[in-house]
Parts: sequence; structure tokens; C-alpha cells
Amino acid sequence: MSDIRLLDAQAAERERMALAETLADCVAGGASLGIRWPFSVEEAHRWWGSVIESVAAGSTVLFGAYVNGRLCGTVQLAFDGPCNQRHRGDVRKLLVHRDARGQGLGNELMAALENEAVRRKLALLTLDTATGSDAERLYEKRGYTKAGEIPNYALTPDGRPCTTSMFWKALD
Repeated sequence: MSDIRLLDAQAAERERMALAETLADCVAGGASLGIRWPFSVEEAHRWWGSVIESVAAGSTVLFGAYVNGRLCGTVQLAFDGPCNQRHRGDVRKLLVHRDARGQGLGNELMAALENEAVRRKLALLTLDTATGSDAERLYEKRGYTKAGEIPNYALTPDGRPCTTSMFWKALD
């Protein structure tokens, strides 16, 4: 049984180790998240500090996906762009622990994020993801439009360059 929750800064701090474990697991699985190997749970724990600060400042909304009470997925909605872009939000770091994949958590997290974006009266969502990834297929199924691909945009955790796809979705 899954449950998607909006996490404030205090809840995120309480869940920081589970968040770190999920991030470290995704990196260990090869996800191109702007992080290179080796990457420990301790480093992931520190990485979440800036996200929690952004949540506390009100410039990021953080969702957690729980299965049987365990946090095993997350996604962020950021709206910290320049003043002429306050109508849009950035989807950041959709993460699902490898042992929780195949249950629809990524789709549930994105549905919650999109509902929150509509509630906040955002008109547009943007994101980038590794070309050919499971995430790319999920975004396409959710109605995101691929704006294009940028070769060698990011590096995989082992340092190889990878192509990144840019997506957008207009909200009603």
C-alpha cells in the first residue's frame, strides 16, 4: 500500500536518512543525477541539507512516497526562478528506490506534484532527464512534451557523458 505525502522541512529532516538512502541507491543504480561515484549514504545525507533548506525557505515543495510506512521515493517541485518565470515550476529529482520500483510510485509522485502545481496556479512545468531512461518514458506517458535533446549534457555516475532530454507540460 502506497501513500504520497507532502513533506515540510521538519518532516524532511526526520526522514533525512531514508531520503539519503534512496538517493544513494538511485546513484548506485546508475541514475544521472548530477552526482558521481563513489557516493555514500553519508554524502547523500549532506546533499539533502540544501534541499531541506529550500523547503524551509518556501522555494521547493517535497513529496515522499511511502510503501508500508517506509519512505522509498521522492520528487521536488521548485519555483525559485527569476521573477519573470514565477508562472512555472521545475520538476527535480524524481527518485524511487530500486527495491520499490514497478509499483507505480513514480507516477503517483508526479500526479501529486502536478496537482500541487495546479493548486499553486502554475501554468507550466519543466524538467530534464537522461534520454532513454525509464523516467523519460514516464514523463511521456504523463503528457509531457519533449522539447529536444542535448548531447553530452550530463555525466553518468561513472563519468561517461550522456544525452539529456528536456520536457515541458502546460497545466490547466
